[in-house]
Amino acid sequence: MGLFDIFKSRKANLGMVLDIGTEFIKCLIFEIKQNKAEILGAGRVRQKLTEMRGGTVLDIEGVTKNAQTAIAKVEKMAGTSADQVIVGIAGELVKGTTTTVHYSRAKPNERIAYSELKSIVDKVQRRAFDKARESLAWETGHSEIDVKLVNAAIVDVKIDGYRVTNPLGFQGKDVSVSVFNAFAPITHLGALQTICEELGLDLIAIAAEPYAIAKAVGLEDSLDFSAIFMDLGGGTTDIAVVRNGGLEGTKMIAIGGRSFTKRLSQVLSVPFETAEEIKISYSNGLLDKKSAKIVRKAILSDCKVWLSGVELTLEEFSQDELLPSRILLCGGASALPEIQEALQAEKWSAAIAFAKKPKIDFIRTEEVAKVIDKTGKLENPQDITPMALANTALDFASEETIVEGILNKVVKSLRE
Repeated sequence: MGLFDIFKSRKANLGMVLDIGTEFIKCLIFEIKQNKAEILGAGRVRQKLTEMRGGTVLDIEGVTKNAQTAIAKVEKMAGTSADQVIVGIAGELVKGTTTTVHYSRAKPNERIAYSELKSIVDKVQRRAFDKARESLAWETGHSEIDVKLVNAAIVDVKIDGYRVTNPLGFQGKDVSVSVFNAFAPITHLGALQTICEELGLDLIAIAAEPYAIAKAVGLEDSLDFSAIFMDLGGGTTDIAVVRNGGLEGTKMIAIGGRSFTKRLSQVLSVPFETAEEIKISYSNGLLDKKSAKIVRKAILSDCKVWLSGVELTLEEFSQDELLPSRILLCGGASALPEIQEALQAEKWSAAIAFAKKPKIDFIRTEEVAKVIDKTGKLENPQDITPMALANTALDFASEETIVEGILNKVVKSLRE
């Protein structure tokens, strides 16, 4: 049963998004109409320093209370409530990678049948599953049995180098299938599940946020789309690389908005909360010249460290081919002028294998595919992620393609 069918049996196609971030919990209530998600209510609540770190829940009770407050605000705006929820997951414990497996057919003149396609996808996903779990276990120190699959999506299928959306009926010798997988430790996933249980919500899906953003903004309709997505949150910066309509992978840098705020707090000798207010005022151009100069100097020092992390991360993606020359920003910390300034600097981009000097843009809320803001309140870079999560609900409401259906069956067997 799809999400659409679940909605029909409950509250008129209504659903909820919870983006449980390091700095804020963001909540949306949406209604599915004609394969679009219409946002009826939106709100956010700030998290305490002791409740989250690097996208990871530290205090389940505290985060649950914040979520309750956010949900109450959103329900009041929407004039209704929703029971089914999609929760976003990101941060330092989430690893995403695309694995491509090449399969040589013994009888290339025969048309590809359903049973053969299922066998190919099964081999691809099992190999990708084992490889990704082993990699994440090595990076995080968790055992492989403590690592669980969050997202799985087929991003590319080719027959003899020719891209197809449905391989059934085609002839050919070489079949390549690329599958994106996102994994996270079971302790992190369990915390999110517990929060939803405490809130009395029916958890439909946990979605990897970098994947959701890339899909909602760049992967909806174009097979030629290429870009680098950077979501600068409170605790981390999540990076996703898309080449020719395929998500190559996601990585994380453990520097976000809180790092800049802590630096300001130290330089100005003020409490963290005061430093945060100063940072926001600076981002909005509300400080006098003298104060702005002091703030800028403090932010620049951390910005250099952040940019070094970006360089190292993108170098991993550029080992085999040139990087896309478009960088798309979102997230609250992306509003800092120094972030865009650093990315536009000639020196750093010249050292990376870009196709050409990258162009830096901000993702606008109206660019999130098939999501309509009925509240008029979603206009901030940090609103992109929850809107992208609402877009993922449409995957449940629409009919699966043949390949997606096969993948879902394979994933289900791997989870059991």
